[in-house]
Amino acid sequence: MGKIKVFISSVQSEFAEERKALAEFPRADALLGKFFEPLLFEELPAVDLSVPSVYLKEVGACNIYLGLIGAKYGYRDEEGVSPTEREYDEATRRHKTRFIFLSNHEPAEREPEVNAFIEKIEKEVVRSRFVELSSLQQNVYHSLVRYLEENGFIQLGPFDAQLNPEATPEDIDAEKVASFVRLAKSRRGFTLDESSPTFKILHHLNLSQGEKLTNAALLLFGRNPQRFFPTATAKCAVFHGFTKTKPIPSYKIIAGDLFEQINQAVEFVMSQLDFRVGTRAQSNIAPGSYEIPREVVAEGIVNAIVHRNYANHASVEIVLYKDRLEISNPGSLPLGWTTDRLKQLHNSVPHNPFIAHPMYLAGYIEQLGTGTEDMVKRMAECGLPEPKFIQEQDFRTIIYRYTPQATPQVTPQVTPQLTEQDKAPVSTAVKNLIKVLEGEMTRDELQEVLQLADRKYFRTAYVNEALNGGWIEMTIPDKPTSRNQKYRLTEKGLKAKQEWKK
Repeated sequence: MGKIKVFISSVQSEFAEERKALAEFPRADALLGKFFEPLLFEELPAVDLSVPSVYLKEVGACNIYLGLIGAKYGYRDEEGVSPTEREYDEATRRHKTRFIFLSNHEPAEREPEVNAFIEKIEKEVVRSRFVELSSLQQNVYHSLVRYLEENGFIQLGPFDAQLNPEATPEDIDAEKVASFVRLAKSRRGFTLDESSPTFKILHHLNLSQGEKLTNAALLLFGRNPQRFFPTATAKCAVFHGFTKTKPIPSYKIIAGDLFEQINQAVEFVMSQLDFRVGTRAQSNIAPGSYEIPREVVAEGIVNAIVHRNYANHASVEIVLYKDRLEISNPGSLPLGWTTDRLKQLHNSVPHNPFIAHPMYLAGYIEQLGTGTEDMVKRMAECGLPEPKFIQEQDFRTIIYRYTPQATPQVTPQVTPQLTEQDKAPVSTAVKNLIKVLEGEMTRDELQEVLQLADRKYFRTAYVNEALNGGWIEMTIPDKPTSRNQKYRLTEKGLKAKQEWKK
């Protein structure tokens, strides 16, 4: 298929420079240049035809008629009609797409014929105004891109709303959908029941058309989303210093659906942060707090995963340094926004609206645009610097762990009073578990005091490691899966806990 021809028209004595600039604009643009071929009368080869005939022939051969209307009407033929109006009439008669742009002149500044011409145009075509060349180019750009979109040359709808041609109904995990419904019903009063057909639920969420699935459906509820989007993952790492220097003490690539990625990424970070235990003045379970509030960590990770650009082949990166947590994603703020706007109440403009809505229903995000503002307030309440939001090639959030003026107490290493055998390295997660374990406690009680939600991650990163290291033991060891199972510190765990208190 040839290029889409755009006939650029105006009174010859007006907008000569603008017509030339508009012709060069698509030729120099990486996107528009692939699709459009501008046509200017000045650039047409000489032919043995009358000027009006050439004009009208080119209008008939074009796909788009682009007219600039200013203050002058121009040359009149024997019937008193200008070539510009003749061209417009020919484009109308042949049902061409017409884009009309009016200069910012007042009616009194225009010739009477121009005002009459504009009145005719306004009855047939939506027209735009321009003040200068830059605004004219912007308006033309949007009009041409919209033409490509509406005629199927490109698809500019949100990535998450696009139907995936390779997906089948079998790619959706029905249990994930049912689990979501249970959560959404409890948190937001979702109207459908978990017993509803899976595709009825997806259709209600605008995630399917018939049995065709959107990208959002696969990312949220897919059995294996990475089969379709290999880089839709969260890369998590820990460095003991202030920069990325090897060796990497802890590194994990988190795959799965977006809910799983958020849950596991949050738990990964929390398992690396120091937990300080409070007193039991008002509860049998001692309250405690992390050096970074959990809700701040969660908000930063949710924003990165929900609002990233999934058409980009980079992954979300979550890196914990000695002094800060950095969360970056291949994404950008809405056009015209600055990072300062995120620190105050603002409208919610999600990059992936069809991902964001289920996340809202499940209670992961708010729709009022308060999340980043709440991060700033919560950090201030904890005496920590406000987060930094940086927009460069990617979008980055920096959350500080401490400042030189307010350094949180870091858990000391195991002291020499323990035996040499007991001084094996202990993960921060296991240390935190030992610090909060009092007497005999269930897994649910331990998760509650440590503010952890993901049962699988808690079992593998906390309980199993502590059991394998001999720091804790089961109260019913011969029935490890008993619902009455509790955990208590071993002699080794008790000794370490006492030493750490010192």
